[in-house]
Amino acid sequence: MDARDIIAKRIAMEFKDGMLVNLGAGLPARVSLFIPAGINVWLQSENGIIGFGPPAKPGEVDPYFVDASKNFTTILPGGSIIDSSMSFGLIRGGHVDYSILGALQVDREGNLANWLVPGGRLAGMGGAMDLVAGARKVVIATEHCAKDGSPKIVERCTFPLTGAKVVDIIVTELAFIEVTEQGLELREVAPGVSVEEVVRKTGTNLIVPDSVPVMPLGLTTAKSA
Repeated sequence: MDARDIIAKRIAMEFKDGMLVNLGAGLPARVSLFIPAGINVWLQSENGIIGFGPPAKPGEVDPYFVDASKNFTTILPGGSIIDSSMSFGLIRGGHVDYSILGALQVDREGNLANWLVPGGRLAGMGGAMDLVAGARKVVIATEHCAKDGSPKIVERCTFPLTGAKVVDIIVTELAFIEVTEQGLELREVAPGVSVEEVVRKTGTNLIVPDSVPVMPLGLTTAKSA
């Protein structure tokens, strides 16, 4: 299974019926392809969609249905388009159960940096600051290491913070990690991945239980994009 699909599928397995879930731009949007059968959640795009579904296929594109990644999407029965003030009212009002975001860095205290590389072009924070402050649970969807091989999970963020002590869960193609008061605890490893590999590729100490199970990903494949 592709690394991004491992991340997206494992996150989707956390969803429960009736949840309101915000999917951020990029990799988090892929989670919409892996909602388990029988689980009905309301997916929110911060630009003003409640109840969006998988990406639009050729022939079903509606120019008004665009997600946070600027991709054409679909809206499921019962979904709606809302204005940005209502969308952020839901976020800031604490009504979002899960916020799924990407990351440049996450550290052992659950601090998140996901909007600017120092010295790089200013992309803008977007709604990330609101999402990490207002959501009931913040889940990070990210590859374990950056393109240069450096770890994204670090002892202390060196990039500008999006939020301090806001992250609850980190899911990578290698591991499922929970942020606890004692530090980062390794809960699961991906199929074919050893605990030693996860520890080696992580830039801070991990709490490693005596037994670490494998992610229960099964054989399900992504829905057609």
